[in-house]
Amino acid sequence: MRVVVTLACTESGDRNYTTSKNKRTHPGRMELKKYCPRLKKVTLHRETR
Repeated sequence: MRVVVTLACTESGDRNYTTSKNKRTHPGRMELKKYCPRLKKVTLHRETR
């Protein structure tokens, strides 16, 4: 049930990270605070489809 998802920065739109998640335990879109290299600060990253 684990799938690979891409995380995109909400401020710059860059797709900076890939991670995996369990679709059974987290059916919605994942949101994490991660470092954005372009903006040089920590921003909210959301799962893209």
